[in-house]
Parts: sequence; structure tokens; C-alpha cells
Amino acid sequence: MGLFLLTAMAKQQKKTKQNYSDISSTRPVLCPDGKYRWVYDVPMLKNPSILLEVFWVLGISFGAVWLFVLLMVGCESRHLLADLWDVTRGFLVLMAVFLVLGCVAYFFVSWYYGWKYSILFIMDEQEVVHKQLPSTVSKARAIGKLTAMGGTPSMVGMGILIANRTSLSCSYSSVRRIIACRRQHLIKVRERFSRNMVFVGDEDFDFVYDFLCQHCPQARIG
Repeated sequence: MGLFLLTAMAKQQKKTKQNYSDISSTRPVLCPDGKYRWVYDVPMLKNPSILLEVFWVLGISFGAVWLFVLLMVGCESRHLLADLWDVTRGFLVLMAVFLVLGCVAYFFVSWYYGWKYSILFIMDEQEVVHKQLPSTVSKARAIGKLTAMGGTPSMVGMGILIANRTSLSCSYSSVRRIIACRRQHLIKVRERFSRNMVFVGDEDFDFVYDFLCQHCPQARIG
């Protein structure tokens, strides 16, 4: 049923696909409204930035749960070291399983997206916006709906998030750190509770990086 839904939505997307070459260039272009716009296609297999970001979030989640369980066990255990090691070993095994499943899922999503993730960036004096292009949005929503059918509360929550979140804006006043990853054509823009990813080609990397650094007064550079 899930495979049928994916196939049907992919066929429908091909029928309704528009030409978005007029929206923006692959290089930052200053538009009449005073905003820079450009499109970047992330090669999902050659550039592992998105996968590493997923693993980072997964690691934070596992770490928080692991610490909570350790505190619970530590308060009740009579054989503290042995019990703590048993809990830690179980979490390590579980994390290894999730890493493997994550790689498999990432490969499937990469194949479904045509091995690239297309993003429209909009940058002005107040914020930078990371927005999925419409062709990618419909696929993300399809995957999100299928994920929501998984049944468990965590899977349902993940599915709802994927299905509805198609853009991420980052206000300069709340940026806490900017990190340049030139090899990945990536500039990481960190807020307190949000992590944005700005991709740009080599020829314009310094321009976008300098622009963001100059407009984020609270950010730590590097």
C-alpha cells in the first residue's frame, strides 16, 4: 500500500511539474525586492552533510535518554557499575542498529529524490530562508505521511513534522554560531534551538559567508 502511494504521487508530480528556472539562479541574484535568491542541488550521496545532521540529532536524542536512564538506575541500583554498564551496552547496541537503519533509509530517500535535494535559498537583511522546491516538497510530504502510518507515537510525530515542514527561516538576531564547511559547500547557521544549513557554490561561498557574518551580531564565527 505504501509503495503504491509513493508511485502514484511520483507520477502525479511528473504531470504537474513546473519549470522553476525563472524563480532563481544557481548563483545568488539580487532581486527587485532586495532579497538574494539562489537554488542549490545537494548531491545526497556525494555530500553527506544532511545525513550527518540527522545522525547528530539522533545522537543528541539517544544521549538525553541514556543520561535519564542512568540517573534512574543510579538511584535504585545496588551494583552501580555493573548496572550502568549493562544500560550503556544496551544503548550502544540500539544506537548501532539505528545507525544502520538510518543509512538504509537515507539511501532510499536519496533514490526517491533522484539522488539530489533541491533547495531555494532566500537571503535579505533580516533572515535567511531554506525552502524546499515544490518538486521536493511533494515527495517529502508523501514520505512523511507514510512514516506517520508507522503506528508508534514517535513515528507519527516524525511523519507529521516531515509532511508539514517545508521551509526553515533563521533570523540573524537569534543566530549564535556560524560555521563554514567549504568542502561540503555548506554554511551552518546555528540558533539556540534550531540548526539551519545554507548551501552555496564555490564561486559565491565567500560572499554569502561574509554577508551572514556581518549581519549576525551575536554569532560566534567558526
